[in-house]
Amino acid sequence: MPKLPEAVTRAQWFRERFMPMATHHRLLLALKSAIAGALAWWIALHLPGVAAEFPYYAPIGAMAAMYTTVGGSIKQGLETLAGLGLGIAVAFLVTQLAAPNMWTVALVVGIGVLVAGLPRMGAGKDLIPTAALIVMLLGDQDPDGFSLGYFIQMLVGVIVGLLVNALLFPPLHLTRAVNALAELRGALSLQLEDMAEAILESWPPEHTEWSERGDGLSKLSREVHDAVALAQVSQKGNFRRKIHRRNVQADIERLKALERTTFHVQDVTEILSSAIWELPDDLPVTQTASEPLSKAFEACARAIADWNPESDGYQHAEEAVQELQIALETTARKDEPVQTTASLALSLRRMLRVIST
Repeated sequence: MPKLPEAVTRAQWFRERFMPMATHHRLLLALKSAIAGALAWWIALHLPGVAAEFPYYAPIGAMAAMYTTVGGSIKQGLETLAGLGLGIAVAFLVTQLAAPNMWTVALVVGIGVLVAGLPRMGAGKDLIPTAALIVMLLGDQDPDGFSLGYFIQMLVGVIVGLLVNALLFPPLHLTRAVNALAELRGALSLQLEDMAEAILESWPPEHTEWSERGDGLSKLSREVHDAVALAQVSQKGNFRRKIHRRNVQADIERLKALERTTFHVQDVTEILSSAIWELPDDLPVTQTASEPLSKAFEACARAIADWNPESDGYQHAEEAVQELQIALETTARKDEPVQTTASLALSLRRMLRVIST
């Protein structure tokens, strides 16, 4: 295999490592974070009372509330404030015992880490020991005033972050979910098509890529699951969902069906691979059944690509699997082995059943 030019290799390396940060959603999040941080700082400078002494905490609060979805921002902002409140409480408890020293620092950090282990703390858990330490060390002269100013500025920042994220082009990750579902359907369809060709080739077949895609299909299925879950979360608290309407619940049901289909396709891949390379003498696909089996694979590939039980492709797949069943009965009457073909046919019928439900 010819070696790639060094310039091409460097370009590929750059794309793989740095292009993810230049996606549309990442650039939008960066822009909104910058706006939220600047706005929180401006507001913080104009607050009255003790809070005006600590304006630098407002941008930090804004950053803590920024997330890729509005619902995620609300959740993360509330968790941040909860963690901050608990951290302040820990600092007050410890400072009642003694002034800041090596032992009280150890105590406040230890208690903070323990409290951070409370369930459902989420993004706020890491802030508990940090906030406790900041309040104890920086607020030693006026712990009440420092704690109040610290909390108010963080609260202002969180509110600013939530408002900016909710009002300034809140993202709906619907397109990504739709594309991911289509990609998974295409991958499953291609897998069946390649196996349909392999069945008709002389064994062992020349093309073996399909036999190595099992883990890739699992990874792709997980990625699609994450994309659909993100689309569902992105609708929460997002006013744009009324403009860009989509039944994400239907996407979730479709995802579940595709996950079941992925399992069956992986099962078929393993059975066929074993028949070809591991146990060719014990589990052969006979000559009588090979052609109808290949046609059934190809027809089921089209049915998965269409994903419509009313389509001609689905009806053709039903007929092809039925013809395969007839071929199996003929093979059995000839006392030829049918174990592998019967297992494959069963998996194909299960795929069609998933599409029809």
